[in-house]
Amino acid sequence: MSTTSRRYAALAGITAAAVAIGIAEPVAVLTGPRSAPLVAVGGVVVDAVPESLKQLAIDLFGTADKIALLVGTGLLLGGFAALFGVLAVRRLAFGLAGIAAFGVIGVAAALTRSGADAADALPSLVGAGLGGLVLWLFIDGPFELDPWPWSPPTPIVPPAGSVPPAGPARGSRAEPPSPTPEGLPVPVTPAAPVSPAGPVTPAAPVAPGGQPAARAADVDPESRRRFLTSSGVLLGTAVAAGLGGRWLAGRRGVSAARDAIRLPAPVAPAAAVPAGADLSLAQLAPYVTSNLGFYRIDTALVVPQVDPDSWRLRIHGRVGTERTYTYADLLARPLVERYVTLACVSNEVGGDLIGNARWLGVPLRELLDEVEPDADADQVVGRSVDGWTCGTPTAALRDGRDALLAVGMNGEPLPVEHGFPVRMVVPGLYGYVSACKWVTELELTRFADFDAYWVPRGWSVEGPIKTQSRIDTPRGRNRLTTGPVTIAGVAWAQHRGIRQVEVRVDDGEWQQAELAPAVSVDTWVQWSWRWDATPGEHRLQVRATDATGETQTERTQDVVPDGATGWHTVTVTVR
Repeated sequence: MSTTSRRYAALAGITAAAVAIGIAEPVAVLTGPRSAPLVAVGGVVVDAVPESLKQLAIDLFGTADKIALLVGTGLLLGGFAALFGVLAVRRLAFGLAGIAAFGVIGVAAALTRSGADAADALPSLVGAGLGGLVLWLFIDGPFELDPWPWSPPTPIVPPAGSVPPAGPARGSRAEPPSPTPEGLPVPVTPAAPVSPAGPVTPAAPVAPGGQPAARAADVDPESRRRFLTSSGVLLGTAVAAGLGGRWLAGRRGVSAARDAIRLPAPVAPAAAVPAGADLSLAQLAPYVTSNLGFYRIDTALVVPQVDPDSWRLRIHGRVGTERTYTYADLLARPLVERYVTLACVSNEVGGDLIGNARWLGVPLRELLDEVEPDADADQVVGRSVDGWTCGTPTAALRDGRDALLAVGMNGEPLPVEHGFPVRMVVPGLYGYVSACKWVTELELTRFADFDAYWVPRGWSVEGPIKTQSRIDTPRGRNRLTTGPVTIAGVAWAQHRGIRQVEVRVDDGEWQQAELAPAVSVDTWVQWSWRWDATPGEHRLQVRATDATGETQTERTQDVVPDGATGWHTVTVTVR
């Protein structure tokens, strides 16, 4: 097949796949956004890929890792679709088999998601059916490029001096031989002479099916125009359907319900942020992180849309009394408000997967007391509406810390992407063992009986937050001027608190930084140190000591299995 032919065939395959995915989106509006093929397959990929690849995605793309995954999945799908288009020109059944395989994968992925039912197969089935129809339209139907520009077969070169046998042209009816008088020779039409410099000019190439094929340059312009116009229209329709479906899914979401909620005032408001807690320096993270700026790391490729009116929390398992709570039940209880800093276990040394917010919610300790946990129930498994699980030590939820079933964040209902309507917030534990968003279930069990989502994937069973510190200003490779320079950053050791932060330059003596005030031991603290900068390149380092007297270790460790360690180091140039 010629290069031109492959391009047309690849375009036909890509168009068919785009229609399949695009049309599946509005269908998924009826069955749920997680049933859309691209999202369903992406969810399976998230669950199945090795942890090293997941961490690489977080390192490269940060909180945009999900978008990167969907884009990458789409590009991979496009490559396979182009291949199936090329195969379909050779034999339509090959291309249709590829589209069918995509449909089967989409159905299987959708049906394996938590809470799926038979209706979740519908988007993939409808999409695959329409994708196959489009492929047929381009290969054998009215949009077919006529003729498909096959490249000529390799000519057969006859031996030098030989005469090619006479015979009818391929595809023509043979005429019977004329009778001749007995004994007279049969007249033979002389063959064209064979050039000693090369083969004779071959006959017109023949395409599969026995019909003469046109060369790529001989493709009918009208046929090409019809082909390209049809593919363009279908691609545009697919994009419009996909975006429209995603828009409709948003319209059917819970933003309106969230906006209508008026949270009650807490019976125990958060302590006021003390004066001077926020140093308000350029490049330094603010003491309180905005909802929009708060990091988001989870496994949900599409944000779950949970209606607060139908939301239920079931607390069960190794308990004396199983209980179920509605959203209205929680809002009717005495609510408390606390500042708590949350951190992701995937946060590299010096990373920004950490934030401090004001949370409003019900103390988890009170809810657990009401269900009377068994004495041996040492784990509380939080389950999200999408099936994700985290395992939190029961003791951490009942030891007096401000572990909350949160309904509010920074004075408003939880943002949808941060767990609306209800999530868990537990000071002192990394999010993978405590911060269950869109929570619908709390099961009292034992660590010996159940491993939550991340544990079989190589992470530690328990995840206490490590003492850490970070330099926010100056940033790496900043060019500074000689003279006084303020070095500043944040340090954290949630539920223990920070006692001291130290800074050093070029492996010199450690110098004690000044700590800004903080609301409580459950939040990070800002720090600063004045440095008299001298010309040259310098290496700045920071370390923190928590309230128990433990100083963060210099030993460098990756985030797996229980959080990164090491001293944050920044190199700057002073002129």
